[in-house]
Amino acid sequence: MTFKELCLARAVFGLGERATLKEVKDRHRELVKRHHPDAGNGGDPAQIRKVNAAYRVLTDYLTEYRFSFSEDEFYEQNPEERLRRQFMDESLWTGR
Repeated sequence: MTFKELCLARAVFGLGERATLKEVKDRHRELVKRHHPDAGNGGDPAQIRKVNAAYRVLTDYLTEYRFSFSEDEFYEQNPEERLRRQFMDESLWTGR
């Protein structure tokens, strides 16, 4: 897979630079329902093939991605915890 293929797959799904696996799966389900030939709206077999190909690229990338378990990455992914850590000793926030 190339970065260009990954970008094209993101564009098919309408995803930004960050997405969770759940968001990818939910978006895939939505797009399949919209374009499936049995959906009652006529569907588009070419578009459904495109959606499924993009889904394979995205899920391959997500399963091969090496997640960082560093403290910095944790606080990047959990901004509320970053704020809690930053202000937990402030008397204004803790009521002390």
